[in-house]
Amino acid sequence: MNGILLIDKPADWTSSDVVAKLRGVLHEKRIGHAGTLDPMATGLLVLFVGRATRACSFAEAEDKEYRAVLRLGLTTDTQDVTGRVLRECDASSVTEEALREALARMTGQIEQIPPMYSAIKQGGKKLYEIARRGGEVERKPRSITVYRLDLTGRDGEDWVLDIRCSKGTYVRTLCHDIGEMLGCGGCMSALRRVRAGTFSVQQAHTLPAVIAAAAEGRAEELLLPLDGLFAAHPALTVGAEAERRIRCGNEAALPEVPDGVFRVYGESGAFLALARTEAGVLTTIKSFFEV
Repeated sequence: MNGILLIDKPADWTSSDVVAKLRGVLHEKRIGHAGTLDPMATGLLVLFVGRATRACSFAEAEDKEYRAVLRLGLTTDTQDVTGRVLRECDASSVTEEALREALARMTGQIEQIPPMYSAIKQGGKKLYEIARRGGEVERKPRSITVYRLDLTGRDGEDWVLDIRCSKGTYVRTLCHDIGEMLGCGGCMSALRRVRAGTFSVQQAHTLPAVIAAAAEGRAEELLLPLDGLFAAHPALTVGAEAERRIRCGNEAALPEVPDGVFRVYGESGAFLALARTEAGVLTTIKSFFEV
């Protein structure tokens, strides 16, 4: 099995739990994901199966879209409602106008300090391992981009936000920082990933649906072809000699092809590689053919 599998992750499952479950169900050890979701979060988890795992890093770099729920007046150590409460405050005086102003200030390229409860490694140890032992270390801020941060409604007393952001953005940290900006504190009470790159949660399958399909021997029907990940790049079909050189890891002379990045196919239609041409020479960026 080789391809992309889109899962609508349920709450209370880690991303690693989903991968481990599907390795057993699909009888395939080569399964990876592009972008972790916290256990409390639901929504789109992009999985790569078989040799498609070679493309994980490309998908990780894509922008993501989320629907998050912000709870003002509550500060926790995890920056979401699952954590230990550090401070509670009456946030009833915060107006919609004030919140919208805060959201505008958090939009664009900003510096974000990663939370202690994260899998980032520092000194060879994951931050959440240090945090669970009651420790805290200084973290360097990281540059992220929040392309869109819209207030779209209420969920009881909480506020619903639609977010599009770059790789490496911690949405619960956004919620925390918005609360700090408003002076009342805040945290994330719910999160759902709705899009990752070109993939939408509407295309995703539930875990029970994948398990049922596997039991009926039709799980492969749920996979999307890997080349779809690179749909933004034009397709290029090469002849037998160029294909032979690509399969051997060599450059290929294609003087008639303009400079650019291409999805490269053999004459049989097999997806070979993502490659770059420059001055009539094709060089592989990443190969995806079966060895």
